[in-house]
Amino acid sequence: MNTPWAAPKSRFTALFEALVIDWLKVAPTSKVAERLGLGWWVVDGIMQRAVERGLERKSVRLPLRLGVDETSFQKRQEYVTVVHDLDTKEVVYVADGRGKQALLSFFQQFSRDELARIEVIAMDMHAAYIFAVREAVPDGDAKIAFDKYHVAALWSNAVDLVRRQEHRRLRAEGDNRLKGSKYKWLRNPTQMSDETWQAFEHLRESKLRTARAWAIKETAMEAWGAHAEEDALRSDWKRVLGWAMRSQLEPIKQVARTIRLYFEGVLWAQLANVTNASAESINSLIQRTKCMARGYRNRARFRTVILFHRGGLNLYPQGAVSA
Repeated sequence: MNTPWAAPKSRFTALFEALVIDWLKVAPTSKVAERLGLGWWVVDGIMQRAVERGLERKSVRLPLRLGVDETSFQKRQEYVTVVHDLDTKEVVYVADGRGKQALLSFFQQFSRDELARIEVIAMDMHAAYIFAVREAVPDGDAKIAFDKYHVAALWSNAVDLVRRQEHRRLRAEGDNRLKGSKYKWLRNPTQMSDETWQAFEHLRESKLRTARAWAIKETAMEAWGAHAEEDALRSDWKRVLGWAMRSQLEPIKQVARTIRLYFEGVLWAQLANVTNASAESINSLIQRTKCMARGYRNRARFRTVILFHRGGLNLYPQGAVSA
């Protein structure tokens, strides 16, 4: 029998469940359970009911500006796909895996007319997601935006690979110039102190292959926001990618080939001023939560905790309010 002071399917009062929900927002399930003298599964049940309640109350909607990313679950090779609203930063969908069907399952909730109204989909260059957008979204290719974070990561990884290759060669010759320099090459120069920048001068101004790779990377990042006009942006990228292809540095050339292949999506991210940085923020929060919980035993519980913290849901029982 349901009572006005308790949530359905619960043996606790609505106010007590509201208190537990508030605590779960700032502490892992195990700590909340320990503090309240309850079993872990009891507190987890309150979280699950809160998310179920929130999802029932929230209407399914299709944001016009989407962010898509994957986040790891337990082992590194296991993932879930997370779709969020770029404007509200709320997670609107979580699916198992990172294959094409994981993203298609989100789009399949909506009609072609609804999908046609999507303005932009920010994501990385994961082929499965690209295929899903092409298949489900009308004129999907024109709506994909490859944000700056992932493009920058491509360049940084290439620079680091050049550094590691060159360091091995130099070390064999007794030259340790590159030892301990990894993060100098990867760090954003605008975040370096004057002292660090000056100490870095002898390396970045050298004839090292790594210095050449770094210069190309930094020029590419300058090209990202140098102009707002499309013709100017195309010209800047043509110059940078041409330099990369002539660099004789295979990791750098590979990045140039990748960007050429997906160039319209890179350009659209700049023209539309779109970033998927909120996906990285969501992923960081998820990973911190996962570490506090020492992992999750199944994807269903992982999905629950993502929606609990970032789903923008009304989690509280009827008649209860946040403490």
